[in-house]
Amino acid sequence: MATDTLPKQAVVVVNVQSRRGEEAFEQVCQKLGDAGIHVIARHPVTDPDEMRPIIRKAIADGAPMVIVGGGDGSLSTTIDDFLCTDTVFAFLPLGTANSFAKTLGVPIDLDGAIDVIANGIPRRIDLGFIDRDYFANAAAMGMSPLIAETVPHNLKKYLGMFGYMLWAVRVAFRFRPFRLYVDDGKTVQRIWATEARIANGTHHGGIELVESASVDSGEIVVQAVTGRSLFGLAWSWFATLFKLRAREATVTEFHGRELHIKAKPPQMISIDGELAAKTPVKVGVARGAVVIAAPREEQKAVA
Repeated sequence: MATDTLPKQAVVVVNVQSRRGEEAFEQVCQKLGDAGIHVIARHPVTDPDEMRPIIRKAIADGAPMVIVGGGDGSLSTTIDDFLCTDTVFAFLPLGTANSFAKTLGVPIDLDGAIDVIANGIPRRIDLGFIDRDYFANAAAMGMSPLIAETVPHNLKKYLGMFGYMLWAVRVAFRFRPFRLYVDDGKTVQRIWATEARIANGTHHGGIELVESASVDSGEIVVQAVTGRSLFGLAWSWFATLFKLRAREATVTEFHGRELHIKAKPPQMISIDGELAAKTPVKVGVARGAVVIAAPREEQKAVA
């Protein structure tokens, strides 16, 4: 493979339970062929737990590229298997928030995403990790795990981001602030927080929340929304959504190759939308861990 081109053969694995997966699968295979991608094998998956064995076999069999279709959770749980391999990880954003796609500038419409797979470039990126669990984009503690733990599947499937917002209002009454401790190996800093994001990428919940994060910086970013009130958290989200200058005063950030995090009371952590860990944890980045299908500058979606 040339350094600036992507393979033209791929295995396709699509989570048809993701928000747009079922209706998109047949279109995906047809459009990939029309774009010049030879589909070696195609796998519509109804049980997300079946995705990883299929992907592992494809990589072991020497597939030059595996295209994964699904939401942020599907992408993050399968990207681990590409570590230390030459197989290119390509993806189709078929979920609700599509945060990883937005971090990279991959269009979230089907034609734009396929154009990236057919005509984009290979790019080596970092992966974040929490203990031994690697992830593509972002994790969070606070309100996000409360939503992830309880939101009905059909609500997010049919209402998308609006469904998430409705459910956030419902679970807000269970919300409690927490003490966050961040240890960089030299000092331990302690703050009150209402939410904390562990970011390898810029977007979380479909919104650009951590502008200082980058998938090839070699650093993890822990961004805490400081304070003890739900109103303060709502103001931080509002100020960030509308890019108000005041947003910077609502958060505190910690950067490093590895950081140790604990919280009182202990906090559940959602990783790219899926509950997966609980404090205390070690977080960090694996530098240049995987090769992905990335957009060229002219292909990038406008944020």
